[in-house]
Amino acid sequence: MAICGKISVEFAIQIPASKFFHILAKEFHNIQNICERVHGANLHEGDDWHSTDSVKNWTCLVDGKVITCKEKIEAIDEEKKLIKYSLFDGDIGQNYKLFKCNVQVTETNNESASVKWTIEYEKITEDVKTPYGYLEFLEKGTVEVGDHLQKA
Repeated sequence: MAICGKISVEFAIQIPASKFFHILAKEFHNIQNICERVHGANLHEGDDWHSTDSVKNWTCLVDGKVITCKEKIEAIDEEKKLIKYSLFDGDIGQNYKLFKCNVQVTETNNESASVKWTIEYEKITEDVKTPYGYLEFLEKGTVEVGDHLQKA
């Protein structure tokens, strides 16, 4: 059984890439008000939700279980519509030495986009499950954000 790995999911949303990317890059604090599985989030360190030196606390529902973790943005590439996150501490830190999420949003036409989430991880032990539940959480959250943006 592998201790390190990379998993991903890619799918289409019916929202322009720039509109979806904007909420992740500039209005990330609103995710907790949009996504049912996000139970709470707050700024732990730093002055801005969207800078690379800020740390956020998250409480979410993953695989039917409430989990906590901290998250930090490692990089934002506006041109490529790519954001790299690092997750640590809490339930993540108990199970993974390394847990990074990347999201890339690609324009397919003026009305839709492709969203690709990638999780790179290193388990603390072989007994820890591969984080498919986290990938499902990200996919469902993306759909919820897309639905919210369609109504806005």
